[in-house]
Amino acid sequence: MDRKALLKDGKYLPLMEEFYSIQGEGYNTGKAAYFIRVGGCDVGCRWCDIKESWNPEIHPTKSVDKIIENILSYPAKSVVVTGGEPLLYPMDYLCEKLHEHGIESFLETCGNHKITGKWDWICLSPKKDGITLDEIYKEANELKHIVYDISDFAWAEENAKKVNGNCKLYLQPEWSNIDNILPEIIQYVKDNTKWNISLQSHKFMNIP
Repeated sequence: MDRKALLKDGKYLPLMEEFYSIQGEGYNTGKAAYFIRVGGCDVGCRWCDIKESWNPEIHPTKSVDKIIENILSYPAKSVVVTGGEPLLYPMDYLCEKLHEHGIESFLETCGNHKITGKWDWICLSPKKDGITLDEIYKEANELKHIVYDISDFAWAEENAKKVNGNCKLYLQPEWSNIDNILPEIIQYVKDNTKWNISLQSHKFMNIP
């Protein structure tokens, strides 16, 4: 069976990496979790720190059943699915298997593809070069905006108008510009208290 056919039903994924660590960003910061990073991205942000995830062809196609087996060898009951962009692929089978084992499923997405799978937590991180679907604004539990410069605040506010009333709002400094932009974010959050600050704490802890 060719690669495209293997990926069609969601029982296989182009896997860049999988590892057990601590969630370093957003609402679930500090929680032990197993990470699944799939290959493939059709946006390609200039400041992305995982550019090697963009091309799915360079990453091996791996059975979801084998991934689940690996997850079960660790004590955590949470899995973060990230990328690249996970929603390039059907996620129903993965979510179903995670829930069969009582494992929470956390999705990280830019929101430019239809939601597949039933998720316990959806972190939406819109990108200026992508088109975020209305349905994902409505379903998101968390809106996480990456802030490179002060012009990003206005765009973050536009996106905040579109999410549901229970969605948590986060501003996160882009890592390469953190020294310059973090003071601006701190002041912005002090002035606009609906927002929270997310930091890439895993980088400070020197963990994946």
